Amino acid sequence: MRDRSTRRSFLQAVGAGAAALGLSQTARAEEKVIQGFEKAPTDPNASKGWKPVSDRKIKVGIAGYGVCSFGAAFSFQDHPNVQITGVADLQPDRCAELAKACRCDKTYPSLEEMIKDKSIEAVFVATDAPSHARLCIEVLKSGKDVASAVPAVFGSLEEADMLFEAVKNTGRKYMLFETSYFHEDLYAMRQIYNAGGLGKLVYSEGEYYHYMSEPIPSYKGWRVGLPPQWYPTHSNAYYVGASGGSFTEVSCMGIPSLINQLKPANNPYKNPFGTEIALFRTSEGGMSRMAVSWDTPGDSGEKGRIRGQKGSFYGKYEGLEKNLPNLKRPPLPPKVDAGGHGGSHGYLMNEFVTAILENRKPLIDIAQALNMTVAGIVAHQSALKNGELLKIPQYRL
Repeated sequence: MRDRSTRRSFLQAVGAGAAALGLSQTARAEEKVIQGFEKAPTDPNASKGWKPVSDRKIKVGIAGYGVCSFGAAFSFQDHPNVQITGVADLQPDRCAELAKACRCDKTYPSLEEMIKDKSIEAVFVATDAPSHARLCIEVLKSGKDVASAVPAVFGSLEEADMLFEAVKNTGRKYMLFETSYFHEDLYAMRQIYNAGGLGKLVYSEGEYYHYMSEPIPSYKGWRVGLPPQWYPTHSNAYYVGASGGSFTEVSCMGIPSLINQLKPANNPYKNPFGTEIALFRTSEGGMSRMAVSWDTPGDSGEKGRIRGQKGSFYGKYEGLEKNLPNLKRPPLPPKVDAGGHGGSHGYLMNEFVTAILENRKPLIDIAQALNMTVAGIVAHQSALKNGELLKIPQYRL
């Protein structure tokens, strides 16, 4: 179908950070918050109007804790329709911390062991990025629904195909927890687009700026020298997540970095770039500029803007449509925290759980997940070829 890249080893735990150094959970809390994990202010009315769609409790397993404590960050443990039945991490101390954070008594030394539990219905994969695709395939083959932290795949077009086929062949649900989808602005963009208030999108921009003079600690050092466009979904969501479309071709330029880890001799990817700027053609015929940068201090975060033939959105809507749909994010179940990354965590988790309860396709399905992720993989290939225009594989359900 396309060039195959080397399959990476089966990795299961995220981060070699604080816990690997023997720090306690209290010490974790005292560390500086990683960019993006700052919790959004609590909205006292976030649960107003919430109604349960079922009284069923889904039995969920969670894999991965790591330096970001990611396994517990999405508030599965607080959802009234969830029972966390098991947790897993390769490192026993982290596994114990995850169990405590999730209020779960059952622990497993690995995801492989956990998914042998036939009572578990769904799994959240919160491990290191290189393991996401492989582990999700294992979960799907075990007959369980799965949600994954980003990115969907890590630099491998081969794994993208394998993951896509696993979802189709098993018929199980897959959802990518791309946080930008539930930022207040992108949520509003999607609502207006779906209501026809933007028309065909002519131009869109997305930016993911995360300055890392030193890499965040990671399992087997996977973050060291990470090609920026291998972690593209926070920015690419500002087109795919607004329109449901995809990118069809790309020309990307990379900028050599002054940071030592981002010099080819100092990282396992031989990646020279700390910043990569991609210009995409979209499936609507428009254009998108998507930027990812690790080595530019100052302004940080995940942000974007869009312009359509009937209107634009940059902080607010300006356009021809006078009767806008409801732009407020949907209510959260009581006690579920909106969480970090623009207050998106709780909304993503609730969407996955609700999709299972209602037996429908999750918002960020396998096609959207791969169309966001694979576009970045091809963009990095373009940057290594000095901006050569390259076609991007398309995924459709």
